[in-house]
Amino acid sequence: MNQIKSKLALGSIGAILFLLFLWGVYTNIEPEPINPIEATNERLGTEGRPPVGATYTSTILEIGERIMNKNGGYLSNDLLVKVDLYDNMPSWELGAVYMVRDAAELLRTDFSRSQSQSIENPNLKKNVPMLSFEHDSWILPSTEGRYGEAFAGIEMYLKDMVDNTRTDTQFYARADNLVTYLKKVSNRMGGLSQNLVASVGQDRVNTDLAGDAAAEETTYAPKNIRAKTRWLEIDDKFWEARGSLYVLTAMFKAIRIDFESVLRDKNALASVDQIILEMEETQTALWSPMVLNGGGFGFVSNHSLAMASFISRANAAIIDLQNLLDRG
Repeated sequence: MNQIKSKLALGSIGAILFLLFLWGVYTNIEPEPINPIEATNERLGTEGRPPVGATYTSTILEIGERIMNKNGGYLSNDLLVKVDLYDNMPSWELGAVYMVRDAAELLRTDFSRSQSQSIENPNLKKNVPMLSFEHDSWILPSTEGRYGEAFAGIEMYLKDMVDNTRTDTQFYARADNLVTYLKKVSNRMGGLSQNLVASVGQDRVNTDLAGDAAAEETTYAPKNIRAKTRWLEIDDKFWEARGSLYVLTAMFKAIRIDFESVLRDKNALASVDQIILEMEETQTALWSPMVLNGGGFGFVSNHSLAMASFISRANAAIIDLQNLLDRG
């Protein structure tokens, strides 16, 4: 009798572990890439080229829906994540949320305003800050609820913007606005690249005050720094970067549409196309069951360094594009 009970207990435990494994595999499937024009036309019920700004705004909403409605829904505040059973997709979500926040915040503070003294759009002013809510909060108010409010406000802005009778709601596709966004993205991508490179450990020279002889910092920092990502965090950094670039790939495709006139005037369309190509490489399927962390020139590949390479190349192209637009 005891043997039967033991076998039943072991069988139950095995079944539970197998179901947890299947759930992990299912929820680890990333959303499909976004086609901004198709998503925008479907949302607006239109055909052809959408109105200026509609693609950028609609892409933010499409990304939000993908994050919230992908396999398993939004996972960062789930109980199984809280007990550290799963962390790949929550890390992916964190990177994606950071980039959505940036895109939505720039929509509120720059793209929807004609100048610095203009009034903010009320829907964006009230709701976009909700995206700054904790990404992993599971108690009321929930993260999903707060983010839902933010996206609802952006949806209202989009509807007013494409309404020909509403001249008070606009999207300004100007070079200076785009430069502001590029600077924000470049800073984010630089941080992602540094985190990925640190997977193998790296000696760095402190360049925090470089280029300004009079610059100062609050406390003393050593001239040489040893950067090394903890072993258990290596895959987290990889998936955070992957989620970030999922969003940025879609946003740059949207920017190419909404800012086509500005980019064509600067002869910069090819630059944006190259940026998109580099970003798309970061979304190549990962065939390994885990993120490998071999040495830089070792026998085993290092997925973090491969990801960092594509991000660095895309970031270099973004900086060149920013300089091109800045030259007027």
